[in-house]
Order: sequence, then C-alpha cells, then structure tokens
Amino acid sequence: MFNHKHPYAPFIKDDTKKLIVGTLPPPRFTTGELLEKDVDFCYGSYYNSLWLYIDKIHDLGLFYDNSQEAIDQRKQFLIAHKIGVCDIVDSAQREKVDASDLGMLNIKLRDVIGYLKQYPSIDTLLFTGGNSKNGPEYFFRKHIKDYNIKLNLVSKITPKIHQFELPTKSNKPNRIIKTVSLTSGSGAANIAIGSNPLYKQLKAKNPKFNTFDFRVMQYREYL
Repeated sequence: MFNHKHPYAPFIKDDTKKLIVGTLPPPRFTTGELLEKDVDFCYGSYYNSLWLYIDKIHDLGLFYDNSQEAIDQRKQFLIAHKIGVCDIVDSAQREKVDASDLGMLNIKLRDVIGYLKQYPSIDTLLFTGGNSKNGPEYFFRKHIKDYNIKLNLVSKITPKIHQFELPTKSNKPNRIIKTVSLTSGSGAANIAIGSNPLYKQLKAKNPKFNTFDFRVMQYREYL
C-alpha cells in the first residue's frame, strides 16, 4: 500500500482573498521523482495544466522545469494576485500508485475551515473540480458537516457557484464565503466539456476551439 502524503503545506498569506482547493498532486511529487517539465510546487505537474491556463491568461512566460526560478515565478504570481493554495487532502493510501481521485483510500482531510478562520481575508474558494466522488468539492461537503455548515446554490451554470456562512467569534456579521467549482484540468473532464452546450456552440462557430480554450475562457474570470 502506497502512502500518498501531500508534499506541500498550504500556501496562504495574510492578505490572500482566493484559495485554490484541489486534492493531491500525483504520487511522483511525494516521492520526489519529478519529470523534466514538472515544477516542484503546487500544481506543478505539467500535465495538470492549471499553470498552463494561468500562463495563457496572464502571458507570464513561465518556466516548466525543476528550477527554483520556476517555483519563484508561481509564488510571485500568487502573492501579487492574492491567491493561495490549500488542497483539501492531507494524505491517502493507494493500492495502485497513480493520480486517480477514485483510487484514494483511508483519506485524511485538511481543516480548510480552520484555515479560513485563521485568514479572515479569504472570501472565495476555487475548487479544481466539481462534486464527483473524491473530488475537492465532494470532500469539502463532507468536511463542513463537522461544522454544521451547508453550501447554498447561487448558480447552477458551469462553473457552479455556491456560498456559505462562516460564523465569527465577535459580534460581527457572519462571513459569506463563495465557492466556485471550476472544470478540472484532468483529461477525464474533457468528456464533460464536450457535452457542454456552450462548448458545442463555440465549437460550431470556430472548429479550432478546443477544451483547453474552454478552460482558459472559464478560468479567466476567477484567476
């Protein structure tokens, strides 16, 4: 049984406003056996594509390698845009050593609500995936049951938007936290994108429009 431990602590600053919430990076990030184009940082897998979308949106000219410069570029972007990263899975076990969310067993979650209380500037959670089993929103829904918190639907149009109230210690009004379930960067999500009415419409207008373009269009509003 492979013990898949998250290799990175949450990346959050005092003025962070948005928090990216995923599950776990591929096992090679835990073992340190990175590929040539991997970056040793959150969402550093070249095949995850999150940083490819961000790079395209902001024209950052990011490096895709194992260098410290590549790490620093990503940290500088997150700090400048007041974005943090706090994946919800702290560790899991796997019978098969792969990056499948469904393959995770004996899962231990991070206390995301605890981090929200610690960093009061955060007002938005960006899930890198929807409510499918063992996805980030799925785990977050399980996590907030311990706090008697519920997600309330704001918009059912992809990406789905919810919000919830986070009680405060003082007499101040409860904090309203918005959640956005972005389309996952995984290849498996391409099937769902292909059946999306908006994607079909845009593809019909421009045959060169693809699933990468669709994600860039979606992520642009939030990242």
